[in-house]
Formats: sequence, structure tokens, C-alpha cells
Amino acid sequence: MSVSSTISRAVALAARRHVFRRAWRSRPIQHHGRSISQPHPLDPAGLQTRAFATRLKHDTPPKAILIVNKHRTKLVIEAIDTLLAYLRQKYPDVRVFHEDRPDIPPGVEIWRPGPDTEKIDLVVTLGGDGTILHASSLFKVGAVPPVLSFSMGTLGFLLPFHIDDYAKALDSAFAGRATVLHRMRLSCRFHDTDGERLEGQSQDWQVMNEIALHRGSSPHLNTIDIFVDGQHLTEAVSDGLIVSTPTGSTAYSLSAGGPIVHPSLSALVLTPICPRSLSFRPLVFPSSSSITLRVSERSRASAGLALDGQTSHVLGPGEAVTVEASKYPIPCINRSSIAGPADINDGEGVSPGKEDDWVRDINNLLQYNATFRSKALLRHSRT
Repeated sequence: MSVSSTISRAVALAARRHVFRRAWRSRPIQHHGRSISQPHPLDPAGLQTRAFATRLKHDTPPKAILIVNKHRTKLVIEAIDTLLAYLRQKYPDVRVFHEDRPDIPPGVEIWRPGPDTEKIDLVVTLGGDGTILHASSLFKVGAVPPVLSFSMGTLGFLLPFHIDDYAKALDSAFAGRATVLHRMRLSCRFHDTDGERLEGQSQDWQVMNEIALHRGSSPHLNTIDIFVDGQHLTEAVSDGLIVSTPTGSTAYSLSAGGPIVHPSLSALVLTPICPRSLSFRPLVFPSSSSITLRVSERSRASAGLALDGQTSHVLGPGEAVTVEASKYPIPCINRSSIAGPADINDGEGVSPGKEDDWVRDINNLLQYNATFRSKALLRHSRT
């Protein structure tokens, strides 16, 4: 084959690729009367600053509390009984609610999620990180009340308080002395091959950690086209893709090789799962971006969809999911913001209200960049 013919074939191939990409870029997906081919406007309220910590403010103390707990083990039962006894003694006018479950504690009111449900002023969780994710799922529409989390699970990366500190934590929340970190959530909507909402998916899903498209039990890789603000970014051939929040960056995304992102940032993290291309690296986008993942019509496998670890449904070739920053973050009360009269800085470390819970957690829980020496010292301190 001559050099000229080789060049001609290369030019023709490049032209076909150019036409293919232009075809995908000019194929907008309609939702809510707006095409994603136009960039999503920045929220005037400030999505870029929505994740920063603010002081917990309320005109009146909480009047209704929702308790969300993991499976009622003996320790959880004892913790709930202690909390209820304290609330009834010190805050007798507060209404206490619980999900409609077989293990509902005695003496509380039943609460069911929905547009006409009772207004909740404070959510108290007892369990692991999964308990907070479940609490987030109860508020799929509208704003989420402040969340006060007590650790009774296995990891506790999202759980600032130990159950023994329940009195100080509750009193600070009722008195408005706490600060909250508005952890960003994702808003997800699903489209059929014509760009219309999938049947039965009239409302956007709200997720706190991540949305993951994966090949599931199929032996074939997924082929997924990625669009950012309507512009075709790339065709991904991989086991799947993850779009996570900064909070979710230390979950599934981190295991797949994604970056660790501070939760006070407002961003979307795109992480491939075992990509076929070695040059496909994780990307971080501003929260004003709109990311669409469309299962290619050439894909040999459908894509399973998992939202915060819960299986939703399967997207077939031509179907898509669009992910954007939610207008309704999760206001999580910080442990370091709780400062009582006895909490006086002794000159070491930072004063109450200044400590970064996240910095403490990546050191203590993830053991970030722990050297052999620091691990040996940690083992020695436990003996």
C-alpha cells in the first residue's frame, strides 16, 4: 500500500469520527422543557457555595424529631431508650417520630415520607454511614432537615458524634450553638431512547454519595457515551462509570481510583470503573455542570443502575441518565462545632468550632498516607 493511499484512509477515518461526534453533540435530550445542549445556569442562590458550613439557626427550638436507626440490636435499643428518656425529661413538648417499621420504639409517632407528611425539624440517626444515606433517601423532594448523627456502625466516616455525647449534642442543636455542613446531593433523571422520561420516573432521584452505571452480571464491557452540558466528551468502554459528590468521593469512587474531595467543595466527580483505555482518568467538574451518561446503541451489555448502593433498574441501549447538583443538600451537624463551657482551648490543636472533622476522619479512619512508623505507633497506643 502506498503512502498516499495510507494518508487518504487516515483522513477518511478521521472525517467519519468527526461526523459521529457531531451527530451525538447535536442530539439534545429534553427534560422539563429544556435541552441539555445548553449549559445548566448557575443557581443564583449559589451552588458553588452551598456546601460550606453555616451556623444552625432557628427562630424556635425543634418541635418535631425523626429518629432513623439501623437494625435494632441490643445496643441500638438501649441507645434509643436513653435518647427518648432524655428528650421526654428535658424537652417534653417535642414530638418524636419514627419510620413505619416493625421495630418502631414504643411511645413515638409513625412518620411516612411524602408531600403531605408531618414537618420534621431535626433528624437523629443511630447507625453507620448507610443509616445517613437511608435518611437522605426519605427526603427525595424538597429541603432536608438538619441531621444529627450518632455512630453505631462499622465505619462512621459521616458520623461525627459518639452516642455517649448525646446530651451535649442535643442541647447544642436545640440551643442553636451548632454549625452544619451542607453536604451536596445529586439530582438524577432517566431518559428513554427518545429523550423522554422513563415510564414511572416522574420525579428526580436524590442521592448523597454516588450514582453508578455498571455491567452487573454481564460478561461484556459497557459502552457509554458521556455528555457534559450537552457536548460529547468521550465514549467510555469499561465495567462502568461513577458520578459522585465530594461526600461520595471517599466511598465507591475512591475504591475505583477516584480523587478525595473535601466535602465543603461543590463539584461532580466522574470516575471510570476498570476502563479499557489506560488514558481514561477521573475528572472533576463544577457543580453547575450537567452530566449525561447514555448507554450506546452499540453496547453489548445493558447497564445496571445503583443509587447510593441501592439497585434501581437497568438502562438498555439508547437509554440515559442525567446527573446534576441537587438544590437540596444534606445539612449535617459538625461535632467540632459543639462547644460547652468546659471546652476551652488548652493551647494545642484548634479551638472548638474550628477543627475540620474531615481532616480528622481521613487520618483516623482512612489512615491517609500513614507510614510504617505511624502505624506502629498507632498499634503501640492501643496496647
